[in-house]
Amino acid sequence: MSDYLLTQVINYGAPLLGIIVFIGGVGAPLPCTLLVIAAGAFARQGILPWHTTTLISIVSVVVGDSISYSFGYYAREHVMERFSHSPQWLQAEESFRNWGPLSIFFSRFLVTAIALPVNLMSGTTRFPFKKFFLYDALGEIVWIFGYGGLGYLFGSQWEVVNEFISNFGGLTLGVIIFAIGIKQILNWQQKRQQLSN
Repeated sequence: MSDYLLTQVINYGAPLLGIIVFIGGVGAPLPCTLLVIAAGAFARQGILPWHTTTLISIVSVVVGDSISYSFGYYAREHVMERFSHSPQWLQAEESFRNWGPLSIFFSRFLVTAIALPVNLMSGTTRFPFKKFFLYDALGEIVWIFGYGGLGYLFGSQWEVVNEFISNFGGLTLGVIIFAIGIKQILNWQQKRQQLSN
């Protein structure tokens, strides 16, 4: 699928890349980071105009993220009916209230695997849309310029860059999950000690 999409981006240019990152922002599992890195390399080769490609990509992905935010916003009642008494859900909401802006910003480019859940959580917790839009746009600008810039900088070696970023993103996600697990264990032990006292 990645090879097919790369070929189509070469054939149809920035508008198609914009459509793909928009669909990725809405929540479809597409290789958007790979395409952004490749687009940077294509811009260096003169295949894509970098300024138009950058603008279309940023606008498209932010609109897609805003739509997935709205899914969470309008599904809140349904979500609360099912999960409002779940300790895990309540803890996730509390964590998001504490770390919401940072989780929105960093999930755009550092841990992209959690971008969709963060968008949905932003909506269900009624995180103010203006703030969501601001942190989302800033994070997506870093994503497009950072990863597209790496593709531009490394040119024909962009696939090596993509592999490194994929591995780094997986490692980052693993570290975050590990840290959350440690925190859960510490909280559980603390509650046990309080109950025993």
